[in-house]
Amino acid sequence: MKRIHISSASDGAKAASGFTMIEVLVTIIIIGILASLAIPGFSRWLPNYRLRGAARDLYSSLQLAKTGAIKERAQWAVAFDGGTNSYKIWSGGADRVYGTGGDDVEYKSVSLPDYGSNVSFGPGSATSSVEGGGITAVPATPIIFNSRGFTTDETTIFAYLTNSKNTSYGVGTLASGAVIIRKWNGSAWE
Repeated sequence: MKRIHISSASDGAKAASGFTMIEVLVTIIIIGILASLAIPGFSRWLPNYRLRGAARDLYSSLQLAKTGAIKERAQWAVAFDGGTNSYKIWSGGADRVYGTGGDDVEYKSVSLPDYGSNVSFGPGSATSSVEGGGITAVPATPIIFNSRGFTTDETTIFAYLTNSKNTSYGVGTLASGAVIIRKWNGSAWE
């Protein structure tokens, strides 16, 4: 018995598979349209994303100083420099007291301009401080934690961060040593 093979039009198409030039061009055009729609939204979102990251990093740095002070049973400090828009974390050194004897150890240094989007110290659009009253964007004194995790001067101290869109965050400590972060919503801190 002999088998008969019937050829079809698809046999020739299998040998020449791939994309046509029109298919490639249509795909590129669709990708271009989607990118042109996404980029403006991304550029509006990015400055606030960077500012939120900087505020969370400052919050984490304050927590680090607090836990470092408790762990080492020494003073740790976060010192702010408004001129360079930076802050540093210091441990008390050999004498375990920050700011005396020149033996303090710099643990970490952070520069706000490194975040981009003009992240810096400042009140932005905020009209009052987190605890009420006027805003001092950069604390004049360092936030110093003692071996129990309390601030040494037993006052509320906040640093305020802003960006190119005037969005505002307040990050600081209460007199009890509790570290908090707040965002200005246009009329109040949340």
